[in-house]
Amino acid sequence: MSHPTIALAQALIARESVTPEDAGCQELMKDLLEQCGFTNETMVFEDTTNLWSRRGNEQPVFCFAGHTDVVPAGDLSLWKTPPFEPVIKENMLYGRGAADMKGSLAAMLVATQRFVKDHPDHKGSIAYLITSDEEGPFINGTTRVIDTLEARHEKIDMCIVGEPSSSHQLADIVKNGRRGSISAKLTVHGKQGHVAYPEHVNNPIHLAMPVLDQLSTTHWDEGNEYFPATSFQITNIEGGTGALNVVPQTVTAWFNLRYSTELTDKCIVEKIENIIESHNIAYDIEWTYNGKPFITEPGSLVNSVQTAIKQVTGKYAELSTSGGTSDGRFIAPTGAQVIELGPVNKTIHQVNECVNCDDLKGLTEIYYLSLVNALT
Repeated sequence: MSHPTIALAQALIARESVTPEDAGCQELMKDLLEQCGFTNETMVFEDTTNLWSRRGNEQPVFCFAGHTDVVPAGDLSLWKTPPFEPVIKENMLYGRGAADMKGSLAAMLVATQRFVKDHPDHKGSIAYLITSDEEGPFINGTTRVIDTLEARHEKIDMCIVGEPSSSHQLADIVKNGRRGSISAKLTVHGKQGHVAYPEHVNNPIHLAMPVLDQLSTTHWDEGNEYFPATSFQITNIEGGTGALNVVPQTVTAWFNLRYSTELTDKCIVEKIENIIESHNIAYDIEWTYNGKPFITEPGSLVNSVQTAIKQVTGKYAELSTSGGTSDGRFIAPTGAQVIELGPVNKTIHQVNECVNCDDLKGLTEIYYLSLVNALT
């Protein structure tokens, strides 16, 4: 007989929930949560379906957060098996979302079912915050649910986000924070004309080069005990008319900074715009604020999770703030303790995405014991 976590993960993978579609995943989750005494609340914002589900009315609120949406499968000819037809081969469960993050959702639910059965009178409350907008533009998902909860003074105290945090083996790494992320689109304006008459043109590519060079060589900070030094990266440059004998009118560069708690988005914007202004060029800049940095220091949540990991794996996890952003960046600013814990991330967003079945069983046990440690 299949382990309940594996069976549920297969049922979720079989639903083709390419962002922002949910494809019935949350309905399946709602039915299982309702059977455990949860009250379900569906929140639809624009094209995004969200679920807030809660069991209990007391603090502390222990929340599992995650997403049912997945990235597109890509070139189907590169998949060994159809991406939305879950298959187990050599103890690996294949399918889009197996690792990111339908396996985690299944482990959360099965762990919760067992915990409620074993501890029906647990202290506090258990909640689920699930979105179908994590892999997309992230504007109508978790951030909108958090706004709704904040407006009615409903607080999350502890939150496990089921992102695939593990690196080489299950629970070797727990993300207890994330760097901030801010992006910009910089357009430098010049004067278009024939390359043979430089006296009649003002080449925006030439104007932009020293600006970008200074930005890319600027020392931002040293980082701190939780975060590495801030990183500035140019991601795209676009210019030219397509002709080899024409100086273009504009050039556009896109860049991103992943920054530590040593900086704020306000001081980053001010510093960069001061650098650009010092070059006396005509420009426009558009900023995108992707998320502020956050850190969850050792406390009730980290201790509960670390103890659970030690009970299951025999080792404590490394606490890390590496990697990209997650929806934890919307939850942490409310005052919640937030960590990310999920399966190995080796194949996420790749063709032939897969997860080890034993890891999903172990993750279920870790989630279960985290609930025991925090709420009993």
